[in-house]
Amino acid sequence: MACRFEITLDHADAAGIPAAQRALKQIDAIEAQLTVFRDSSTIAALNRRAADEDVPCEAEVFELLQQCAALSDATGGAFDITSTPLSRCWGFLRREGRLPAEPEIARARAQVGMQHVQLDAARSTVRFARPGVELNLGAVGKGYALDRVGATLRRDGVGRALVSAGRSSLLAIGGHDRGWMVDIVSPRLTKPIARAWLRDAALGTSGAGSQFVIVDGIRYGHVLDPRSGRPANGILSATVICDRAADADALSTAFLVGGPQLAREYCECHAGVLALLTLEGDNETTLVVGECANAQVEDL
Repeated sequence: MACRFEITLDHADAAGIPAAQRALKQIDAIEAQLTVFRDSSTIAALNRRAADEDVPCEAEVFELLQQCAALSDATGGAFDITSTPLSRCWGFLRREGRLPAEPEIARARAQVGMQHVQLDAARSTVRFARPGVELNLGAVGKGYALDRVGATLRRDGVGRALVSAGRSSLLAIGGHDRGWMVDIVSPRLTKPIARAWLRDAALGTSGAGSQFVIVDGIRYGHVLDPRSGRPANGILSATVICDRAADADALSTAFLVGGPQLAREYCECHAGVLALLTLEGDNETTLVVGECANAQVEDL
């Protein structure tokens, strides 16, 4: 997951430190299951074998794949964990960005889409419908890990904690008064865009970031739209606040790709989801969509 995980406790909750330490120890095991950079991981095994056979999957990973499939469907494919062929096509997988030819993009797109991932709930097996399909949980793995850590903390009696994964994903458990105070940032802006007070809520942010390639004066960012095969544009960053950290991470990516229209459509149909979208342009305005009862957001 390539980031630092931290748990912040109130000074009055020092008795929860041992529980926090136990919760953090889960991260290595979760990474070992989800990473594509270790041949021994569950996801690596699926990528090697699932095009040829039904592959059994641990219950928790299978449930995560089901969650990803549901999110992909609900966002019209804007969130998609099978987009690795596109990242490879554009050179972003190895941080060597390039502008591919249209036939290359078309070939990569043919291998992308959750419709190619067959999840057999009765047997907890995964099968790919065609060769070349690859899973990558980079857009949801940090949030999923936060949800797992949060469940462990609550089980062990920790009623107040702020759990973070890098600067882009966090989970607030309980909190004094209004909750935990968090400044919301956009990766390419120098100051926070808003301040949020969170209580039993999660936050995820996706941004255009520093990976890009410039060809003929045009900037192509590394966040790719799986529906078109081309880089997303028009949005500097998308932040989502909702109940689950995995959902917040996935939806922030989807809204970065799909923009205000997708964010509005999704929030109209799904209660408890709040999105802040910073639009690219001269004014760099931030659009707020939806509501989350466990969050208060104020301008800075």
